[in-house]
Amino acid sequence: MGGRQWRIADGFLNTLAHKELFKVLDRGGVIGGSSAGASIQGSYLVRGDTKTNVVMMGDHEEGLGFLKNVAIDQHLLKLNRQFDIFEILREHPHLLGLGLDENTGIIVQGDTFEVIGESFVAVYDGSFCQFVRDKEDWSIERPEITQLPEESERFYLLGKGRVYDLKNRRVIK
Repeated sequence: MGGRQWRIADGFLNTLAHKELFKVLDRGGVIGGSSAGASIQGSYLVRGDTKTNVVMMGDHEEGLGFLKNVAIDQHLLKLNRQFDIFEILREHPHLLGLGLDENTGIIVQGDTFEVIGESFVAVYDGSFCQFVRDKEDWSIERPEITQLPEESERFYLLGKGRVYDLKNRRVIK
């Protein structure tokens, strides 16, 4: 559920329940969450400060780690947060940044996720993928993903039905 993600970390991180949640995933089970419940699922905890939710790198930085090397922010476009995660990525460039807008999520299966919901998921992976309207569908404008220079602060948005390869960090559908 929503709330403050650091509270979820305090309640579950490195507990027997945390270990059992990994076993649920190993058995093919499902773990879901919205807002703070989505952010906590990454290995890096975005907005994990006990004083305020505007500090990106707070006094709690460890998430539950269901998605390794991933930092997840939420309420992305609704609260105009689409540039906030760059603060974390400058300090931790190995992380994949994901920004979930309201009423939007991802379904992770193996090494891929599919976008579901009403809005968009922002992907911050050091590349840039451009889309154009092609008759009935949005198509990738270029067949290749453009690698960006290290100092670049660009991201792209994936809408409903788009599929992303977490292992190879690229859009596959």
